[in-house]
Amino acid sequence: MSILPPLHGTYNVEKEWHEGEPFRWERVHPEFTWYETGKVNMTYECVDRHVNDGKGEKTALWYISDAKEETWTYRELQSEVNAWANVLRKRGVQKGDFVFIFLPKHPYCHIAMLAAVKIGAAVGPLFEAFMEEAVKDRIYDCDGEYLITSEEFLERVPEKELPSLKTVFVTDKHVDGYISITSEAEEESTESETEWVDLDDGVNIHYTSGSTGKPKGIIHAHRVMIQQYQTGRWVLDLKETDVYWCTAHPGWVTGTVYGVFAPLLNGVTTVIHGGRFSAEAWYEVMEKAKVSVWYSAPTAFRMLKAAGENTRKRYDLSSLRHILSVGEPLNPEVIHWAFEVFGLRIHDTWWMTETGAQLIANLPTRDIKPGSMGRPIPGVQAAVLDEEGKEVATGELGHLAIRADWPALMKEVWKNEEKYRSYFPYGKEWYLAGDLATMDEDGYIFFQGRSDDMINSSGERIGPFEVESKLLEHGAVQEAGVVGKPDEIRGEIVKAFITLNNTYEESAYLLEELRSFVKRGLAAHAAPREIEVLDELPKTQISGKILRRKLKERDSTPG
Repeated sequence: MSILPPLHGTYNVEKEWHEGEPFRWERVHPEFTWYETGKVNMTYECVDRHVNDGKGEKTALWYISDAKEETWTYRELQSEVNAWANVLRKRGVQKGDFVFIFLPKHPYCHIAMLAAVKIGAAVGPLFEAFMEEAVKDRIYDCDGEYLITSEEFLERVPEKELPSLKTVFVTDKHVDGYISITSEAEEESTESETEWVDLDDGVNIHYTSGSTGKPKGIIHAHRVMIQQYQTGRWVLDLKETDVYWCTAHPGWVTGTVYGVFAPLLNGVTTVIHGGRFSAEAWYEVMEKAKVSVWYSAPTAFRMLKAAGENTRKRYDLSSLRHILSVGEPLNPEVIHWAFEVFGLRIHDTWWMTETGAQLIANLPTRDIKPGSMGRPIPGVQAAVLDEEGKEVATGELGHLAIRADWPALMKEVWKNEEKYRSYFPYGKEWYLAGDLATMDEDGYIFFQGRSDDMINSSGERIGPFEVESKLLEHGAVQEAGVVGKPDEIRGEIVKAFITLNNTYEESAYLLEELRSFVKRGLAAHAAPREIEVLDELPKTQISGKILRRKLKERDSTPG
């Protein structure tokens, strides 16, 4: 296995926490003002603290779109957040209320979130591409009373089907029948009282989809700031001089945690890109803003890879020093591509909506084993368990579990205690992620699929991700999704769905070559017995993850 060596000039995490005793999260508490004052609020730590520390003139937000570019200092951000907070408070928003935010990638989205949190509300960011049903489900489930949106999104807000929704704010200067929060904010004071809360009070709600039923509302508490701040230092490697870009929309948990909160907690400059994806647009943003730390997703990296080296060479990306990935496991070939074209490693990170912050990662100071999500960060203990909750042997497939004592763990699943308890099937000690994984002798963890994606063929347990990664190493394969297809003799067989690169055409010879390629690289039992070529694989709307359950539905009856 190839190993990529660590970077230099980064925080030496091991040196920082290895002082003869295990790392404890309480060691991070002195970084926050509430350690001395006892007064807690996420927005205060993200914005006001930096202004009070004399950093008000530092750029907080740098917005770049096709038509506009603007920056906000921490002092300007504080003033705007305070004015919006005053509007919300005067219009009835109180501590503990839900405030939903349905806006595009824009500073207003960040300002709305921070203003609501400042007065003690819990924010519910909605992904900008959500259609009517998705918007309705989330607001209805929470009996949401407040929404901040814009005129262009109003047609996707089914107000008549949301009896609880009593106040809708718009960011436009004037829309008949709606409150313009920007216009009213212009008349408000730029000073505002902070609503002090407890560390366990709710700060945000995100909905996560499962394989069945409606999305579930995951509520996080203000205590998430402890881990979000520290992972910003350890994993994102943020320093005050960095210009940081997280490409995710705040409607996706990564966009909230590592697009809004973590960078502001660390006092860096955050880039917001308001345009659509294209390789040229993204490279231009990085060149213009001199982005130094970049957090994105495997789908985006694969699209940039497909755009070719000639496109990348047109831009000066010399400011870039650290790249990270999230959302789905990072296939080795993308890591090798980035190392070749940027001279940098892509650092995979693993966490979930429910975990509130990164738990397992390829830290800058550690070796990377391509294909591994890395090792648990300090303060986090991971294990691979069998069906009875006992640890499996090194290298064996099992259920990924995390000892449930990290500060960013979800506070609750909204109105669903049964769902919350389902994450702890072996008692309160272990949180079960629902992922299949293996762990090697060095403690590196390798994702092998979701628990309900596990393939059991003739008594052999097979993780689909390993097969997918091997297929992607073949030059013919652009994308791959692997599932278990019901089989009367073997229980299940391995079936692969693939898309081909442009220079290849489907043939019986090619499919047999792919089967042999996996057999040689992995094992006979892991080689797909069937391979089907598709024009496109089904993916999630937000993160671009391949939907194995949709692929499995194509072969739902025994053959």
